[in-house]
Amino acid sequence: MEGYRLPPIMFTESEANALITAEQIIIKNKDASFVAEYSKAITKIKSILRSNTRDNVDLLSKRIVNFQNFKSEWTSNHLTTIQMALTNLYKIQMDYSSADNTETNRIIEPFALYYSQENWVLIAWCHLRNSYREFRLDRIQRLVMLNDKFESHKKTLQEYFDTYKEQKLNP
Repeated sequence: MEGYRLPPIMFTESEANALITAEQIIIKNKDASFVAEYSKAITKIKSILRSNTRDNVDLLSKRIVNFQNFKSEWTSNHLTTIQMALTNLYKIQMDYSSADNTETNRIIEPFALYYSQENWVLIAWCHLRNSYREFRLDRIQRLVMLNDKFESHKKTLQEYFDTYKEQKLNP
């Protein structure tokens, strides 16, 4: 209801610890936009913790580490925009550089995201190829969310993976 506010959510120490552990994984992520958004959210969450829980969370955050992304390099900055386009059904226009450095301009419809081997991968319907394609976020050179909307994809993520697996087994 408009104007109605909920009281602050209280976290148990175990729940706060889970968030801090996730923070250590996320800050090593290779997408700068995702890290920035999570950092803002976790700062808000930390501000509402009881002081003794906050002290314990601060201690834990100093004593936990994730060794992924050893070089701490940002390889993309598009995850947040892609998430918004995916959930609001907006098309994306992007300049993409393939593994062999071929550059193409594409209009895509975001379908799903996954994280593999320290890289975010976008599954999308590609208008250039007229089929589903996978795009590593670190190879996107430029990305713009368009005002053009698309119909929600009827295929489930599991159906996509089943089709992909079948194509690999029977080329």
